[in-house]
Amino acid sequence: MPKLSIGNFNVPEGALNTAIPSLFVLLWSTGFIGLRLGSPFADPFIFMFVRCLLVMLLVGSAALLWRAPWPQSKTDVAHIAVAGLLVHATYLSGILLAINRGLPLGAVALIAGLQPVLTALFSRYYLGEKLSLWQWCGFGLGMVGVALVVVGKGGATGLNFVAVGFAGVGLLGITFGTLYQKKFCSMMDLRSGAFIQFSATASAMLVLSLAFENQRIQWAPQFLFALGWLAVVLSIGAISLLYFMISRGAASKVASLFFLTPSVTAIMAWLIFDEVLPWQAIVGLLLCGGGVALVMGRKPSRVLVK
Repeated sequence: MPKLSIGNFNVPEGALNTAIPSLFVLLWSTGFIGLRLGSPFADPFIFMFVRCLLVMLLVGSAALLWRAPWPQSKTDVAHIAVAGLLVHATYLSGILLAINRGLPLGAVALIAGLQPVLTALFSRYYLGEKLSLWQWCGFGLGMVGVALVVVGKGGATGLNFVAVGFAGVGLLGITFGTLYQKKFCSMMDLRSGAFIQFSATASAMLVLSLAFENQRIQWAPQFLFALGWLAVVLSIGAISLLYFMISRGAASKVASLFFLTPSVTAIMAWLIFDEVLPWQAIVGLLLCGGGVALVMGRKPSRVLVK
Protein backbone atom coordinates (compact mmCIF):
# COMPACT_ATOMS: atom_id res chain seq x y z
CA MET A 1 0.00 0.00 0.00
CA PRO A 2 1.46 3.44 -0.90
CA LYS A 3 2.66 5.54 2.00
CA LEU A 4 3.42 9.21 2.64
CA SER A 5 6.42 10.16 4.77
CA ILE A 6 5.77 12.71 7.53
CA GLY A 7 8.93 13.37 9.48
CA ASN A 8 10.28 9.97 10.53
CA PHE A 9 6.93 8.23 10.08
CA ASN A 10 5.44 6.51 7.05
CA VAL A 11 1.68 7.03 7.00
CA PRO A 12 -0.48 4.80 4.77
CA GLU A 13 -2.21 6.96 2.16
CA GLY A 14 -5.57 5.35 2.83
CA ALA A 15 -5.43 6.26 6.51
CA LEU A 16 -4.27 9.78 5.69
CA ASN A 17 -7.06 10.34 3.18
CA THR A 18 -9.63 9.26 5.74
CA ALA A 19 -8.18 11.24 8.65
CA ILE A 20 -7.62 14.58 6.90
CA PRO A 21 -11.18 15.10 5.54
CA SER A 22 -12.71 13.88 8.82
CA LEU A 23 -10.56 16.22 10.89
CA PHE A 24 -11.28 19.11 8.54
CA VAL A 25 -15.07 18.65 8.81
CA LEU A 26 -14.82 18.46 12.60
CA LEU A 27 -12.69 21.60 12.90
CA TRP A 28 -14.57 23.61 10.27
CA SER A 29 -17.89 22.86 11.97
CA THR A 30 -16.64 24.48 15.17
CA GLY A 31 -16.49 27.82 13.32
CA PHE A 32 -20.24 28.40 13.65
CA ILE A 33 -20.01 27.58 17.36
CA GLY A 34 -17.09 29.95 17.88
CA LEU A 35 -18.79 32.78 16.03
CA ARG A 36 -21.92 32.34 18.13
CA LEU A 37 -19.88 32.40 21.33
CA GLY A 38 -17.91 35.50 20.42
CA SER A 39 -20.29 37.64 18.36
CA PRO A 40 -22.23 39.18 21.31
CA PHE A 41 -19.04 40.74 22.66
CA ALA A 42 -17.63 42.60 19.63
CA ASP A 43 -18.64 44.33 16.42
CA PRO A 44 -18.15 41.98 13.45
CA PHE A 45 -15.32 43.75 11.60
CA ILE A 46 -13.24 44.56 14.70
CA PHE A 47 -13.79 40.97 15.83
CA MET A 48 -12.32 39.76 12.54
CA PHE A 49 -9.48 42.30 12.70
CA VAL A 50 -8.30 41.17 16.15
CA ARG A 51 -8.61 37.55 15.08
CA CYS A 52 -6.45 38.20 12.01
CA LEU A 53 -3.79 39.98 14.08
CA LEU A 54 -3.54 36.97 16.37
CA VAL A 55 -3.22 34.59 13.41
CA MET A 56 -0.60 36.84 11.78
CA LEU A 57 1.49 36.77 14.96
CA LEU A 58 1.35 32.97 15.13
CA VAL A 59 1.95 32.10 11.47
CA GLY A 60 4.47 34.91 11.00
CA SER A 61 6.53 33.56 13.90
CA ALA A 62 6.30 30.05 12.45
CA ALA A 63 7.39 31.29 9.02
CA LEU A 64 10.43 33.04 10.45
CA LEU A 65 11.35 30.25 12.86
CA TRP A 66 11.24 27.53 10.20
CA ARG A 67 12.51 29.81 7.42
CA ALA A 68 9.52 29.21 5.22
CA PRO A 69 9.87 30.10 1.52
CA TRP A 70 8.16 33.30 0.39
CA PRO A 71 6.59 34.06 -3.00
CA GLN A 72 9.15 35.07 -5.60
CA SER A 73 7.06 37.63 -7.49
CA LYS A 74 4.56 40.39 -6.82
CA THR A 75 2.05 38.51 -8.96
CA ASP A 76 2.24 35.48 -6.66
CA VAL A 77 1.78 37.72 -3.62
CA ALA A 78 -1.25 39.34 -5.24
CA HIS A 79 -2.84 35.97 -6.05
CA ILE A 80 -2.34 34.74 -2.49
CA ALA A 81 -3.79 37.96 -1.07
CA VAL A 82 -6.88 37.79 -3.31
CA ALA A 83 -7.54 34.18 -2.31
CA GLY A 84 -7.25 35.21 1.33
CA LEU A 85 -9.67 38.10 0.93
CA LEU A 86 -12.22 35.73 -0.61
CA VAL A 87 -11.82 32.82 1.80
CA HIS A 88 -11.31 34.82 4.99
CA ALA A 89 -12.59 38.38 4.66
CA THR A 90 -15.60 37.77 2.44
CA TYR A 91 -16.78 34.38 3.70
CA LEU A 92 -16.26 34.80 7.44
CA SER A 93 -17.45 38.41 7.56
CA GLY A 94 -20.57 37.52 5.58
CA ILE A 95 -21.40 34.64 7.92
CA LEU A 96 -20.70 36.70 11.04
CA LEU A 97 -22.81 39.62 9.80
CA ALA A 98 -25.66 37.22 9.00
CA ILE A 99 -25.51 35.79 12.53
CA ASN A 100 -25.38 39.30 14.05
CA ARG A 101 -28.45 40.26 11.99
CA GLY A 102 -30.38 37.42 13.61
CA LEU A 103 -30.24 34.75 10.91
CA PRO A 104 -30.68 31.36 12.65
CA LEU A 105 -27.68 29.06 12.58
CA GLY A 106 -29.74 26.51 10.68
CA ALA A 107 -30.43 28.98 7.90
CA VAL A 108 -26.79 30.08 7.83
CA ALA A 109 -25.79 26.43 7.52
CA LEU A 110 -28.27 25.90 4.69
CA ILE A 111 -26.85 28.79 2.67
CA ALA A 112 -23.25 27.73 3.36
CA GLY A 113 -24.28 24.21 2.39
CA LEU A 114 -24.85 25.37 -1.18
CA GLN A 115 -21.11 25.83 -1.60
CA PRO A 116 -20.37 22.34 -3.00
CA VAL A 117 -23.01 22.77 -5.72
CA LEU A 118 -21.71 26.18 -6.78
CA THR A 119 -18.14 24.93 -6.73
CA ALA A 120 -19.06 21.95 -8.90
CA LEU A 121 -20.87 24.16 -11.39
CA PHE A 122 -18.11 26.76 -11.69
CA SER A 123 -15.17 24.34 -11.50
CA ARG A 124 -16.32 22.74 -14.75
CA TYR A 125 -15.74 26.01 -16.59
CA TYR A 126 -13.11 27.63 -14.39
CA LEU A 127 -10.83 24.63 -13.79
CA GLY A 128 -11.94 22.20 -16.48
CA GLU A 129 -13.07 19.59 -13.94
CA LYS A 130 -15.73 17.10 -15.01
CA LEU A 131 -18.14 15.22 -12.77
CA SER A 132 -19.65 11.80 -13.35
CA LEU A 133 -23.34 11.01 -13.06
CA TRP A 134 -22.73 9.36 -9.70
CA GLN A 135 -20.99 12.48 -8.42
CA TRP A 136 -23.92 14.67 -9.48
CA CYS A 137 -26.18 12.21 -7.63
CA GLY A 138 -23.93 12.67 -4.61
CA PHE A 139 -24.41 16.44 -4.75
CA GLY A 140 -28.16 15.97 -4.93
CA LEU A 141 -28.13 13.59 -1.99
CA GLY A 142 -26.03 16.03 0.02
CA MET A 143 -28.44 18.89 -0.68
CA VAL A 144 -31.38 16.79 0.54
CA GLY A 145 -29.41 15.97 3.67
CA VAL A 146 -28.59 19.63 4.37
CA ALA A 147 -32.24 20.61 3.85
CA LEU A 148 -33.38 17.92 6.33
CA VAL A 149 -30.95 19.21 8.96
CA VAL A 150 -32.22 22.78 8.58
CA VAL A 151 -35.91 21.83 8.47
CA GLY A 152 -35.45 19.66 11.53
CA LYS A 153 -33.91 22.52 13.48
CA GLY A 154 -36.50 25.05 12.39
CA GLY A 155 -33.97 27.14 10.49
CA ALA A 156 -36.48 28.27 7.88
CA THR A 157 -38.18 30.72 10.26
CA GLY A 158 -37.30 34.28 11.11
CA LEU A 159 -35.40 35.07 7.94
CA ASN A 160 -34.74 38.60 6.75
CA PHE A 161 -33.40 39.62 3.36
CA VAL A 162 -30.45 41.64 4.67
CA ALA A 163 -29.14 38.75 6.76
CA VAL A 164 -29.70 36.30 3.93
CA GLY A 165 -27.83 38.67 1.61
CA PHE A 166 -24.82 38.73 3.95
CA ALA A 167 -24.81 34.93 4.11
CA GLY A 168 -25.04 34.83 0.32
CA VAL A 169 -21.98 37.10 0.03
CA GLY A 170 -20.13 34.74 2.35
CA LEU A 171 -21.18 31.78 0.20
CA LEU A 172 -19.82 33.43 -2.94
CA GLY A 173 -16.59 34.28 -1.10
CA ILE A 174 -15.81 30.70 -0.04
CA THR A 175 -16.88 29.32 -3.43
CA PHE A 176 -14.71 31.56 -5.58
CA GLY A 177 -11.96 31.58 -2.96
CA THR A 178 -11.70 27.80 -3.19
CA LEU A 179 -11.54 27.93 -6.99
CA TYR A 180 -9.03 30.81 -6.98
CA GLN A 181 -6.85 29.03 -4.44
CA LYS A 182 -6.84 25.87 -6.56
CA LYS A 183 -5.97 27.69 -9.79
CA PHE A 184 -3.39 30.23 -8.64
CA CYS A 185 -2.10 29.29 -5.16
CA SER A 186 -1.86 25.51 -4.95
CA MET A 187 1.92 25.57 -4.45
CA MET A 188 2.08 28.31 -1.81
CA ASP A 189 3.76 27.61 1.53
CA LEU A 190 1.06 27.43 4.21
CA ARG A 191 3.05 29.51 6.70
CA SER A 192 4.17 32.44 4.56
CA GLY A 193 1.00 32.23 2.47
CA ALA A 194 -1.20 32.42 5.55
CA PHE A 195 0.69 35.48 6.77
CA ILE A 196 0.06 37.24 3.46
CA GLN A 197 -3.60 36.26 3.38
CA PHE A 198 -4.35 37.32 6.93
CA SER A 199 -2.40 40.57 6.48
CA ALA A 200 -4.64 41.44 3.53
CA THR A 201 -7.74 40.40 5.47
CA ALA A 202 -6.72 42.38 8.57
CA SER A 203 -6.21 45.51 6.45
CA ALA A 204 -9.65 45.14 4.89
CA MET A 205 -11.31 44.50 8.26
CA LEU A 206 -9.65 47.55 9.83
CA VAL A 207 -10.85 49.83 7.03
CA LEU A 208 -14.40 48.47 7.26
CA SER A 209 -14.44 48.74 11.05
CA LEU A 210 -13.24 52.34 11.04
CA ALA A 211 -15.83 53.20 8.39
CA PHE A 212 -18.91 51.46 9.81
CA GLU A 213 -18.35 50.53 13.47
CA ASN A 214 -17.51 51.91 16.89
CA GLN A 215 -14.86 49.20 17.46
CA ARG A 216 -16.81 47.77 20.39
CA ILE A 217 -15.05 44.89 22.19
CA GLN A 218 -15.83 43.36 25.58
CA TRP A 219 -12.84 41.29 26.70
CA ALA A 220 -14.96 38.73 28.50
CA PRO A 221 -13.59 35.21 29.13
CA GLN A 222 -16.10 33.76 26.66
CA PHE A 223 -14.95 36.17 23.96
CA LEU A 224 -11.26 35.41 24.62
CA PHE A 225 -11.95 31.70 24.37
CA ALA A 226 -13.89 32.13 21.12
CA LEU A 227 -11.18 34.41 19.72
CA GLY A 228 -8.40 31.97 20.53
CA TRP A 229 -10.35 29.00 19.19
CA LEU A 230 -11.24 30.69 15.92
CA ALA A 231 -7.71 31.97 15.40
CA VAL A 232 -5.79 28.79 16.20
CA VAL A 233 -8.14 25.89 15.49
CA LEU A 234 -10.14 27.31 12.59
CA SER A 235 -7.92 29.91 10.90
CA ILE A 236 -4.72 27.89 11.21
CA GLY A 237 -5.77 24.27 11.63
CA ALA A 238 -8.87 23.97 9.45
CA ILE A 239 -7.71 26.40 6.76
CA SER A 240 -4.36 24.60 6.46
CA LEU A 241 -6.17 21.29 5.98
CA LEU A 242 -8.47 22.90 3.40
CA TYR A 243 -5.56 24.28 1.37
CA PHE A 244 -3.71 20.98 1.65
CA MET A 245 -6.68 19.13 0.18
CA ILE A 246 -7.27 21.73 -2.52
CA SER A 247 -3.66 21.51 -3.66
CA ARG A 248 -3.92 17.73 -4.05
CA GLY A 249 -7.47 17.12 -5.20
CA ALA A 250 -10.30 18.35 -7.40
CA ALA A 251 -11.94 21.49 -5.99
CA SER A 252 -15.43 20.01 -6.46
CA LYS A 253 -14.53 16.91 -4.44
CA VAL A 254 -13.01 18.91 -1.60
CA ALA A 255 -16.03 21.22 -1.57
CA SER A 256 -18.37 18.25 -1.13
CA LEU A 257 -17.08 17.95 2.46
CA PHE A 258 -18.99 21.14 3.28
CA PHE A 259 -22.19 19.10 3.01
CA LEU A 260 -21.26 17.50 6.32
CA THR A 261 -20.72 20.69 8.32
CA PRO A 262 -24.39 21.62 8.98
CA SER A 263 -25.07 18.19 10.48
CA VAL A 264 -21.88 18.13 12.53
CA THR A 265 -22.62 21.69 13.70
CA ALA A 266 -26.11 20.56 14.74
CA ILE A 267 -24.60 17.78 16.84
CA MET A 268 -22.14 20.20 18.45
CA ALA A 269 -24.95 22.67 19.21
CA TRP A 270 -26.87 19.80 20.84
CA LEU A 271 -23.87 18.90 23.01
CA ILE A 272 -22.76 22.46 23.87
CA PHE A 273 -25.94 24.56 23.83
CA ASP A 274 -28.42 21.73 24.56
CA GLU A 275 -30.25 22.41 21.31
CA VAL A 276 -32.71 19.77 20.18
CA LEU A 277 -31.36 17.25 17.65
CA PRO A 278 -34.48 15.89 15.87
CA TRP A 279 -34.67 12.76 13.77
CA GLN A 280 -34.55 14.84 10.56
CA ALA A 281 -31.08 16.04 11.47
CA ILE A 282 -29.90 12.48 12.10
CA VAL A 283 -31.30 11.29 8.76
CA GLY A 284 -29.78 14.36 7.08
CA LEU A 285 -26.37 13.52 8.52
CA LEU A 286 -26.55 10.02 7.03
CA LEU A 287 -27.63 11.37 3.63
CA CYS A 288 -24.83 13.96 3.63
CA GLY A 289 -22.33 11.23 4.39
CA GLY A 290 -23.65 9.16 1.51
CA GLY A 291 -23.49 12.15 -0.82
CA VAL A 292 -19.88 12.89 0.07
CA ALA A 293 -18.98 9.22 -0.47
CA LEU A 294 -20.44 9.34 -3.99
CA VAL A 295 -18.65 12.57 -4.87
CA MET A 296 -15.29 11.48 -3.49
CA GLY A 297 -15.47 8.24 -5.48
CA ARG A 298 -14.35 4.73 -4.74
CA LYS A 299 -10.63 5.54 -4.64
CA PRO A 300 -10.16 8.48 -2.28
CA SER A 301 -6.42 7.92 -2.14
CA ARG A 302 -6.18 9.58 -5.54
CA VAL A 303 -7.91 12.68 -4.25
CA LEU A 304 -5.62 14.00 -1.55
CA VAL A 305 -2.24 12.37 -1.80
CA LYS A 306 -0.34 11.88 -5.04
